[in-house]
Amino acid sequence: MGDVSSSATEFRSGFTCFVGRPNVGKSTLMNALVGAKVAITSSKPQTTRRAVRGIVTRPDAQLVIIDTPGLHRPRTLLGERLDSLVLSTLTEVDVIGFCMPADEPLGKGDRFIAEKLAAVKKTPVVAVLTKCDLATREQIAARLLAVSGLAEFAEIIPVSAETGERLDVLRDQLVDRLPFSPPLYPGGELTDEPEQQLVAELIREAALEGVRDELPHSIAVVVEEMTPREGRDDLLDVYAHMFVERPSQKAIVIGPKGARLKDVGSRARKQIEALLGTHVYLDLRIKVAKDWQRDPKQLRRLGFYD
Repeated sequence: MGDVSSSATEFRSGFTCFVGRPNVGKSTLMNALVGAKVAITSSKPQTTRRAVRGIVTRPDAQLVIIDTPGLHRPRTLLGERLDSLVLSTLTEVDVIGFCMPADEPLGKGDRFIAEKLAAVKKTPVVAVLTKCDLATREQIAARLLAVSGLAEFAEIIPVSAETGERLDVLRDQLVDRLPFSPPLYPGGELTDEPEQQLVAELIREAALEGVRDELPHSIAVVVEEMTPREGRDDLLDVYAHMFVERPSQKAIVIGPKGARLKDVGSRARKQIEALLGTHVYLDLRIKVAKDWQRDPKQLRRLGFYD
């Protein structure tokens, strides 16, 4: 990690967040910058539901990254809560990273977000062209031109989280816009997200990848309990509930003779063991919470507060 005992006049420390429409690679980018898996990533759009914080510490700076849900025109109460979460985050950070994919043309969603960002007057916005490994040079050049005409940005930086291309440039540009300040978190931390929430996100990620036909925001996961097995210091018992909205979705998640749920549990357990560094017994149950996305009481119970 390096020595972070520099004086406040030399050391920069502060917050950044990545915004963008769903599925443009924000969580993957944050994981690549932090160097560890602290945010859920999925091929399905609209998977991130919380402002997960990743922490990058180096000898001259500490960059705390807030990974927001994708901004979109909300169709449910959950959607409204997610958009409200993003917009409130924008007013609390030192620099904003606006993510747009290099392999897709600019669309209405990007322009919608650019309008929202225009209202955040005092915070610098760095445009980040993501997924450059999936685009040709001609596509990247065309996107850079289009982005430059979208708004006035502090910088426009093409990157690839997969190959690591220009991530160092992005990191430097974000750090340069942080205030002079001592570190906000101890040097070894990668995230301030509670372990139980990270475990819940890993289970939900495994479910999303295992249930191709299911809308991702129909699934919520709550970890009820995480306790060391009595008499064992090398085994952790994890008890979790996965919530869906309808019995038909429950049947899809379980799969023929329980095969799909078993696969989800197996992949989630391996990810949890990698995160926590210990053997894990995962007890995963599925419950139906009818139309939970539209029910304020159930949203609160599942962790989505007003």
